[in-house]
Amino acid sequence: MTVRTRFAPSPTGYLHIGGARTALFSWLFARKHGGTFILRIEDTDRERSTQESVNAILEGMTWLGLEYDEGPFFQTHRFDRYAEVVDDLLERGLAYRCNCSRERLDGLREKALAAKEKPRYDGHCRDGEVSADEPHVVRFKNPLDGIVVVDDLIRGRVAFDNTELDDLIIRRTDGTPTYNFTVVVDDLDMELTHVIRGDDHLNNTPRQINMIRALGKEPPQYAHVPMILGSDGQRLSKRHGAVSVMQYRDDGYLPEALLNYLVRLGWSHGDQEIFTIDEMIELFDIDQVNKAASAFNTDKLLWLNQHYIKDSDPLRIARLLSPHMGKLDIDPAQGADLVEVVKAQQERAKTLVEMADISAFAYKDFDEFDADAAKKHLRPVAREPLERVQAALSTLTEWSGEGILSCVTQVSEELGLNMGKVAQPLRVAVVGRAASPSIDVTLMMAGREATLRRIDKALAFIRAREAAA
Repeated sequence: MTVRTRFAPSPTGYLHIGGARTALFSWLFARKHGGTFILRIEDTDRERSTQESVNAILEGMTWLGLEYDEGPFFQTHRFDRYAEVVDDLLERGLAYRCNCSRERLDGLREKALAAKEKPRYDGHCRDGEVSADEPHVVRFKNPLDGIVVVDDLIRGRVAFDNTELDDLIIRRTDGTPTYNFTVVVDDLDMELTHVIRGDDHLNNTPRQINMIRALGKEPPQYAHVPMILGSDGQRLSKRHGAVSVMQYRDDGYLPEALLNYLVRLGWSHGDQEIFTIDEMIELFDIDQVNKAASAFNTDKLLWLNQHYIKDSDPLRIARLLSPHMGKLDIDPAQGADLVEVVKAQQERAKTLVEMADISAFAYKDFDEFDADAAKKHLRPVAREPLERVQAALSTLTEWSGEGILSCVTQVSEELGLNMGKVAQPLRVAVVGRAASPSIDVTLMMAGREATLRRIDKALAFIRAREAAA
């Protein structure tokens, strides 16, 4: 048996974290078993489906590197096929037309709720004769007795009583097919062997299995993945922060960090925390996914992201960093070599957004000094060390790390100060804040002209401070 899995999002919004994890699990399962991964866009909800959402899903899949082998297939392109199957079920007496009014159906619902029962259709039209020429829906004839067993690869054996399942509408009055029916036809036509999806679909599964068997087929194997919770134990949503995959890209996360984090949400391999893609494929199996819901932990994701930033090729990080620099109105081609900037900042940044922010000084002047840093380091006592180091730096014939460090050391020795008493005011003068790479690397990144100009600005700040005292 050749494994065939699918990811089937509805294009009614962005690709969210829960969907991305489901896609990852399906992709890993297919890759591990030498199978096929299919992308299907379930766009039958025409009112809510948008091309913008389709684009967001495709963009998210591409960014994560979850390449699909077949698709994307669109359900709205398959309406003729769905109509063909509905007509076949009608001809074989496995479905029927229903013309019950909205008022009658609402009355059934209200009566059931009043009796504290589950609302369901009572089969009023099941054995009647409804003309194809009058307004009607088509319902599937669900078995009236027996049970449906789902041997779920994650949850184990789950049984549903057919008496709890009513006759589902498979075609609406306007002729459009319904979700549960299109899923069945697609899964069969695409010859899926495994359906890996969120556990919010578990209650749909017995209905789908009954329809699959009515069509003379055996269902695929199902694996229902538990939901992701926020830190408060509630289902993950916008109120917990970013839930869109592309928002994580915009916030400066690396795709491999997000994938590594998602694979560990509900699955583990001993105490291992860091997984390459190849390791995920080799070690992952769907039956090892936990039954319980997993809580999203942003701090853990940040830790992973920092790990991947530190351990990645600086050239690649520079390529990913470049658009974040652009958002700060910085052209990284005008100034320090971006690869060298990355090398200097890899140990210091948890996200690419943070790396861009702490590296901006290498490309443009800042507007203001950090208040706490200026208060502590740009005091009157720092004026002479800054004046002397500025004079020394201005005499350098070559702007090199060795020459810069020699100037700072020389001034420190002449004034009988430790290096920090000279280097730290100099750092705040050039960077605007108290933290940066080593002073020689920092000044190399800033360049000669910017360094000398910013020391002037710091000296003016100190003199103003002296005058106000």
